[in-house]
Amino acid sequence: MKKDLVSIDDLALESILDYLDLAARVESMSGAEKASLLPGRILATLFFEPSTRTRLSFEAAMCRLGGRVIGFSEAAASSTAKGESFSDTIRTVEQYADIVAVRHPKEGTARLAAEISRVPIINAGDGANQHPTQTLLDLYTIRKFFGRVDGLKIALVGDLKYSRTIHSLCRALLLFEGVSMTLVSPETLRLPKYLMKAAAAATATFRESDSLAAALRECDLVYMTRIQKERFPDLVDYEKVKDSYRLDARMLEGVPGHFKVLHPLPRVNEISPDVDSTPHAGYFEQARNGMIMRQAIILDLLDARPGRSAT
Repeated sequence: MKKDLVSIDDLALESILDYLDLAARVESMSGAEKASLLPGRILATLFFEPSTRTRLSFEAAMCRLGGRVIGFSEAAASSTAKGESFSDTIRTVEQYADIVAVRHPKEGTARLAAEISRVPIINAGDGANQHPTQTLLDLYTIRKFFGRVDGLKIALVGDLKYSRTIHSLCRALLLFEGVSMTLVSPETLRLPKYLMKAAAAATATFRESDSLAAALRECDLVYMTRIQKERFPDLVDYEKVKDSYRLDARMLEGVPGHFKVLHPLPRVNEISPDVDSTPHAGYFEQARNGMIMRQAIILDLLDARPGRSAT
């Protein structure tokens, strides 16, 4: 039966932990071992929205597994520019590839692709909805840094309203025991109410704060996000909040040694470059973990885990 990865909500905690364990196993393998796993297999990357890390990490993941990549990096480079429907694009590309990663500005497109396609679909981000592969790599990064996810105190900062990364991560963190999330954002970019209500059935908790400095003192890690200009229907509203929070090295003075700063990237001005040289910067290792986790996801969806022949 075909497997897809469309939403983090489709995964139980056991499945998430299984992905974390699989990624650790993949990371421990030699390059030669990984290159023997998917010879002759093809990944199609259909990116209707700009991307650097997600697209390139998918492509690097597949190449390092011995497979190959086809696809496009913007809608203008596809037949969509000629008027082709999204459905027809999916039905065409599935003829050429064994697995497809889709990024699209419209919410729900990944689910539609999964319903149409005969080959596995991976949601590489659909509008302001979800970004499940980012969430899995974030959780993998957190577990590598802290040895656990349960019981951590995590500050989520910036655009909590439109960030699909935040939405997926929050839903996943609610599955873990005793996670405390401090939400730091402008009033107009607060976390959607449906996510706040979801915490009622979990041991994880949310609390809102206006102070980034206070969150740094109280948490184990801070997850910064970019204020996303492209998500605002009115640029006047964007201008009002674009510089709401900025983290620099001085603000990290006095935080515990284990404290980490994460960011899905790209950053604009919310993290000063002087943070890069501190022991707390974790976002570039986080980006590297994206390739590792996406290798694990591709292997799982193609039923080609290490020790198992690809079918």
